Amino acid sequence: MSGITDIQTLLKTMTPEQHTGEYVFCAVATLDGIDMKDVVCFFREAEAVTIIVSKTTADALGLKYDYIAAWITLTVHSSLQAVGLTAAFSLALAKAEVSCNVIAGYYHDHIFVGYADAAKAMDVLRALQE
Repeated sequence: MSGITDIQTLLKTMTPEQHTGEYVFCAVATLDGIDMKDVVCFFREAEAVTIIVSKTTADALGLKYDYIAAWITLTVHSSLQAVGLTAAFSLALAKAEVSCNVIAGYYHDHIFVGYADAAKAMDVLRALQE
């Protein structure tokens, strides 16, 4: 099933949901010793592998981080070819002075915001949906 591409439908049905817990971005040289079921996401960059894990996991592994985030998922099945959804919610969050880091999965968009800004971000996203 392909995702939705119509921007108005996407905005009206994006339905943000916040995951429980705190999440962190860590740079590691290798994934050795890291259980992949604990990893939310990883991305290989020239300098290192960036992993997103719960703060609890990072602390248990002794990993360094400097940003503690809340993880929000837009539950609408957005197409990877959709135009404008990321721009719309990132602009709304920027106007509210909320930094966001976005990851697009096959089915959904995932937004990481500073943990202290989670409630504000959810309010902004819900208002954008209306």
